[in-house]
Amino acid sequence: MIRVLICDDQTVVREGLAAILSTDPKIEVAGLAAQGQEALDLMPEAHPDVILMDLQMPVMNGVQTMRRLRKDYPGVYVLILTTYADDAWLFDALEAGASGYLLKDTRRDDLIAAIKGTMAGKSFLDPAVAGKVMQQASTTPPREPQRGSLADEFTARELDILRLVAQGHSNPEIAGKLHLAPGTVRNYVSAILAKLGVSDRTQAAVVAVRRGLLEDIET
Repeated sequence: MIRVLICDDQTVVREGLAAILSTDPKIEVAGLAAQGQEALDLMPEAHPDVILMDLQMPVMNGVQTMRRLRKDYPGVYVLILTTYADDAWLFDALEAGASGYLLKDTRRDDLIAAIKGTMAGKSFLDPAVAGKVMQQASTTPPREPQRGSLADEFTARELDILRLVAQGHSNPEIAGKLHLAPGTVRNYVSAILAKLGVSDRTQAAVVAVRRGLLEDIET
């Protein structure tokens, strides 16, 4: 069973998500919270594997909550679920450790697949927001040196795949575009994550753009 904690300040959203997730036999709703501090208070009892987190909430917003979670509960995955594709806190949320970003109009099957995939080590970035994330990443002053020895560690093929990852494409989509076997793409992605020192695709995309590896990415 995958235990999911839902954190959203709108009652109808919390209860609606709980009803949707309860239809899947492999998912258990571990708790409902109306804002970040309440979610943190529930953590010792709820023991969630995944948190569905809204960003704009009173008392403690989603970004503040994720920073606390990363410190106190680093093994818990967080999926951002919000209404707006251009949420001003989107990039901050990803930098704070979110495993993915989904819109609230995401279809039921896609939402459940995202939760299960997150538990399997994948990350999800809605195509509607992928370009905005990369655009903001590319215009935010870097905190680490750009270009140099890091760029030299990547082959041309790895950079091609990293570019497609940053644009929000899945492994099967990348395989189709580059005429590669899905297993080959999976191996490339694993190597890319290791070289960047990150654990998921979303963080890989953000770090790559921030370090100037993908300056010509389309946003």
